[in-house]
This record gives sequence, structure tokens and C-alpha cells, in this order.
Amino acid sequence: MSITTSLPQLYSFGHELEMDDDKVGLLRNSADAKEDIEELHRRFDEDGYLYIKGGLDKDEVMAARASLTDGLAAAGVLDENFPRIDGVCKPGSGYVFKPELTNNNPAIQKLLYSGNLHEFYRKYYGEEVRHYDFTWLRAIGPGKGTNPHCDLPYMGRGTHKHMTCWVPYGDISFTLGGLMVLEGSHKRMDLLENYVYRDVDAFCENKPKEVEAAKTGKWTFSGTLSHNPPAIRNKFGKRWLTTEFEAGDFITFGMFLVHASLDNRSENRLRISSDCRYQRASEPIDERWVGINPPGHTTAGKQGRIC
Repeated sequence: MSITTSLPQLYSFGHELEMDDDKVGLLRNSADAKEDIEELHRRFDEDGYLYIKGGLDKDEVMAARASLTDGLAAAGVLDENFPRIDGVCKPGSGYVFKPELTNNNPAIQKLLYSGNLHEFYRKYYGEEVRHYDFTWLRAIGPGKGTNPHCDLPYMGRGTHKHMTCWVPYGDISFTLGGLMVLEGSHKRMDLLENYVYRDVDAFCENKPKEVEAAKTGKWTFSGTLSHNPPAIRNKFGKRWLTTEFEAGDFITFGMFLVHASLDNRSENRLRISSDCRYQRASEPIDERWVGINPPGHTTAGKQGRIC
């Protein structure tokens, strides 16, 4: 039976995805292999990601969600005519990037950086691990999702073997629009090499316009691979893979996997999720994302070179 016949029309970055079986599909659930580290390594090498359905404690996820929706309400993002936990946003809320809501937040710190998730990475790497101190927290209102990209251009100054972990704070239907990955893209260095090793915070010291951009904290390269998910799928020749996520799920992937998100086509609800990063403690780490106040993509994170 065709998988796509059971799916609604999907949209990403304002484009209709082509819904043929060879162009879109569902993520492989690796919860069955969660304790089989050798099999997890095999699947990661093959797929470029591991989707662990129910890998986190649902009560902890919902407690974290409550802390976030309280913070979003305090920031004036939510429609207070509805329960905060529902994440109903005011009209025009759009893209809300609020990493500060994770700082000194016990519920978030417990969920992401201790317990089940920390232990998962310790077992996967087979040694002690560390994580970035910066947490990417996003609340996406109705409209376009995230365009296709790899993560390495944003965090490639340390090891290249670190992993992103994407966590949804609540159930995410196809309408609300969750993460999607481009099947097999991590193996396509013939298409990625000229893109993936670029650094969004690097600039040419001998080019005045780039120097000026760096001084004001701007990028000369955005890190985006494409603004057209169907076109980039056609170029790579595989499928966009996604699913309907539930509270307690997480998906982890490497720096070379092309990924994006479906659009939020709900009427008034926020899609709340976070990205965090884990790596071997023994390997070098990107200095932009560690410390009490990580510099990130500010002027302090810029790095000049002669081009």
C-alpha cells in the first residue's frame, strides 16, 4: 500500500511537496534499537539520523512545555483567552526565537541535559559526553517553516562529529508541521562539499564590505542551502522524510544531514521545539556555544581570514 495515500498534502517554506512515494516518506522509528548501540550506529551511518519515539519521559516534556508557555505568555506572545499550555498565539506572532527561556530553567535543563537524554548520548558515544551551553528554543507561529540547510556551517569550529537533538514540546501534527530530513543527503558530499564547510561567521579581512558586515554582527553567508524544498529534493534524488511527532519523541542527526521543517498551517497555534547539541567530551568544541553567556553569532563570534 502506498504510504503517501494516507498523508495530507504537505508544505514546506511555502511550497507544496511532491507527494509521490519516491519523493516523500515517513521517518524510521529506532525506538526498538534504543539499547542496541551497535544497531544504532549502523542505522545512523545508513540513515544519517535516529528517530526515537517515546524516548523521553512525557511528563517531563510537558512540565518543560509549561515552563516555556509561561515564559512566552510573559513575553506577550500568547493569546491569554486560551490556556497557556495550549500555545495559542496572538495574530502575527510569526517566528519567535527565545533561547533565553531555557536559561536557569530547571525543567528544560533536567530534560535536555541530564537523565534519559544525557545517558542516551553517553552510551551512543561510548564515553563521557558534553553539550553546548546554548539551547536553541523556537516557537513558530502559522506561516513558513525552516528552509533546507545543514548544521555544520553554524557550529563547525570544533569536532564535526557532534549531533543535533530536536525535541518537540507537545504533539506536532502534519498541520502544525514538524522536522523533516532529506533521505541519504549526508552521503552526498559531491553536492555538499562546497557548501557545508563554510562558516556563517567567517569573513574576508581584505574585503571592506565583509569587514563592515562583521562589525555589525551580520553574515555574508546565511547558511541556507535552498529556499525551495521540492527543487533541492529533485537535485539529491531521494525523499523528504517526516512524521507526526508526539510529546516524548526526539530525533538526533549529524552535521551533514540536510533538514528543514514543514510549514505551520494551523490557525493560531505555536510549534514549540528546541535544538541542543551533544558531543564526545574528549573532542574540541566550538567556542561560540559554550560558557555562561556564549557569544554565538554576535560580533564576538566572527572570525576573519584572508580570502
